[in-house]
Amino acid sequence: MAEISLRLAVVTHAAAAMTAPATAKREYFERALSISHISRWPFEHARILLAYGEYLRRARATGEARVQLGRALDGFRVLGARPWAEKAASELRATGAGTGRSPADVAVSLTLQQLEIAQLAAQGLTNKQIGQRLFLSHRTVATHLYQLYPKLGITSRAALSDALAAIAPQPK
Repeated sequence: MAEISLRLAVVTHAAAAMTAPATAKREYFERALSISHISRWPFEHARILLAYGEYLRRARATGEARVQLGRALDGFRVLGARPWAEKAASELRATGAGTGRSPADVAVSLTLQQLEIAQLAAQGLTNKQIGQRLFLSHRTVATHLYQLYPKLGITSRAALSDALAAIAPQPK
């Protein structure tokens, strides 16, 4: 395939990697990513990195998965491929890593109620206590927390205070 087109070789190796048995996937992904001048096709490059990262995460190679998924996320962000960047960010969060969203983007995407719930949860209040204070059910509080974790780029309640500190307006 490389004689016909390097791009065709990249895509062929990537397709082979995605359909290969688990024992051969890593080899095919590495082969696809090692083709010279792969950076000429940034979308295909990022897409292969994403697929490779997904495979590595599911194979429990979390550290390696973070590297590939982080590179994929960067590639999609540069291209402005928002749906693909969101997919890569979601996979990266599933490894326990942050996604590097800018604090301004996060602050804008949180509703006032989500921000208030996050602040109370970061102070150590339970969902039930937060619900009583804000006149909400504990399930509504849980839903808000579930929705705001990805916005903050975190995966646990323990990381709330650090994430909120990153988006707090800085004194001048």
